[in-house]
Amino acid sequence: MTLRVTVWNEGRHEKTDKKVQSIYPNGIHETLASGLQAHGFTVRTATLDELEHGLTDAVLAETDVLTWWGHMAHDEVEDTIVERVHQRVLEGMGLIVLHSGHFAKIFKRLMGTTCNLKWREIGEKERVWVVNPAHPIAEGLPDYFEIPASEMYGEPFGIPEPDSLVTISWFAGGEVFRSGCCYYRGQGKVFYFSPGHETYPIYHNDMVLKVIANGVRWAAPTPNTPKVTIENRPKPIEDIPIAE
Repeated sequence: MTLRVTVWNEGRHEKTDKKVQSIYPNGIHETLASGLQAHGFTVRTATLDELEHGLTDAVLAETDVLTWWGHMAHDEVEDTIVERVHQRVLEGMGLIVLHSGHFAKIFKRLMGTTCNLKWREIGEKERVWVVNPAHPIAEGLPDYFEIPASEMYGEPFGIPEPDSLVTISWFAGGEVFRSGCCYYRGQGKVFYFSPGHETYPIYHNDMVLKVIANGVRWAAPTPNTPKVTIENRPKPIEDIPIAE
């Protein structure tokens, strides 16, 4: 079955910043959608200013994996939509959180921590090292790849210890960062991948798109998993002798 991906983007920088418009004339979401379609997924897009942020119950019900990019308007995401996405993740929908989405309400909700980090924007080189080559997200990747100009994200990164760490980034200024982190939440899987600042053409980079595509495949719902329900179980499965 072809995986169904919804690419969510805040979509604000593209409306006001000429440099961002020149790199992503149709929006970051359309560039990501095109790149993921090339990897064989069925892709739809949604943005902040759409009704219900484009994430209606119907859309989420038809989404296997949701990707999330936000930066300047995290606070404008309605709490009811955050709760809706959170519930779908717990039920098995995959979530790929990108770059400054580390401060998104949904990511902070799922992590339960500050998600703070250090940053610097001077366009320095980022070298992304694959530190877990056996992980499915590392499939087909070299030992490392480089992004010529990127925003530096640095440690300490205020997240829980990842269930799996796939990549670590080194920056020309000397910092390192846990740039590819995997988590299990309920029946869902979450992958955070940091490269992707809006003023650099990072989502035009084939290796970056490959990582995200691999992340989609990994985060997709596990087939035929029984639905977990929270309920009382007054009767034991086995017969238990009851002492008089």
